[in-house]
Amino acid sequence: MIFFKHLFNLLKEFFGFSMQHKKWWMIPIILVFLVMALLIVVGQSTAPFIYTLF
Repeated sequence: MIFFKHLFNLLKEFFGFSMQHKKWWMIPIILVFLVMALLIVVGQSTAPFIYTLF
């Protein structure tokens, strides 16, 4: 639970930095990285179930 608190604080500071310094191009890059990380985590957790089907 404390991990998510620190992650939320990190994201909040990042968005605050990009708004203050007008670095709008950084936001889509970070969002793509977060989506890719989520897909990797979800993909690794479903792999053992797929192997048992075949």
